[in-house]
Amino acid sequence: MRSIPVEMAQGMVLCHDITRIVPGEGKGPAFRKGHIIAPEDIPVLLRLGKEHIYVWDLAEGLVHEDDAAGRIARAIAGEGITFTQPCEGRINLLADRRGLLKINVDALRRCNSIDEVTIATMHGDAVVSEGQMLAGTRVVPLVVAAEKLDAVEKVTAETGPLVMVRPFRPLRVGVVTTGGEVYHGRIKDKFGPVLRRKFDDLGCSVIRQVIVPDDRDMTVRAIRQLLADGAEMIAVTGGMSVDPDDLSPSSIRAAGGQVVTYGSPTFPGAMFMLAYIGDVPVVGLPGCVMYHKASIFDLAVPRLVAGEKLTKADIVEFGHGGLCAMCPECRYPLCGFGKS
Repeated sequence: MRSIPVEMAQGMVLCHDITRIVPGEGKGPAFRKGHIIAPEDIPVLLRLGKEHIYVWDLAEGLVHEDDAAGRIARAIAGEGITFTQPCEGRINLLADRRGLLKINVDALRRCNSIDEVTIATMHGDAVVSEGQMLAGTRVVPLVVAAEKLDAVEKVTAETGPLVMVRPFRPLRVGVVTTGGEVYHGRIKDKFGPVLRRKFDDLGCSVIRQVIVPDDRDMTVRAIRQLLADGAEMIAVTGGMSVDPDDLSPSSIRAAGGQVVTYGSPTFPGAMFMLAYIGDVPVVGLPGCVMYHKASIFDLAVPRLVAGEKLTKADIVEFGHGGLCAMCPECRYPLCGFGKS
């Protein structure tokens, strides 16, 4: 930091705020700490009575906080990300589309272990909307050694992007609803409308819903017919518990499903099944999906729609954060459900 004549300050970085006082109106900062002095700023500073000012002398190897934030943002951002302009040394990363937020947590830890570098993100695997803030970054001091930014760039060169938004695929979804009470018209189907709304929200379309009784052969035929009709995902509702007439799990297997899991450490949603018939995911959805705002559907299905092929290990990870607190007024996704 040094004091220099204002006329020599072009390109220098202010070390402090410069206050402007307007009689009868008030006072406030004309220039803020960290401002890079432009040629047009010099006559303004002189009119404010500043003949000498304190500036940072950006020696070789030092980077101003705004430029540093820009380098970090560019290094950590992947697809589906846009940036704000720097404000007081901080840049925010925003979603430029609706999709699934992915955070490389290991890379995040490594970058935040670099002195004077700070990056904060939302939890990953969240459904996000265009324009939503996902992360923010800045360095702690006004100027930072370039080598620290080099270190961030080295991490992401090894790991790939730290923050990205995967687009949702517009899948054609087939729904099989099981249950004699629905099939025979004793009660009205309430699962179909819920699933149509949830899949619509993910950019998918339900091409057909088939209602069958608690009959394995009819359920298998319905699954296979939907596949023949071009379904790219199958959702089987009802019959997912362990009662003798709950046949959905065995029907999914009989239709050719290669089971990833039957059961998930999530409440609500423990009686969930995930299988694949070829590359087509088949989800067996327990009744809680119908009447809980947040359930296993909201943790697993968006990831499938975004193109992830979930494994048993992925389902096991749901256990940390998989307990819904059953708040009197549901605030999901602004809560801890599904966030490890």
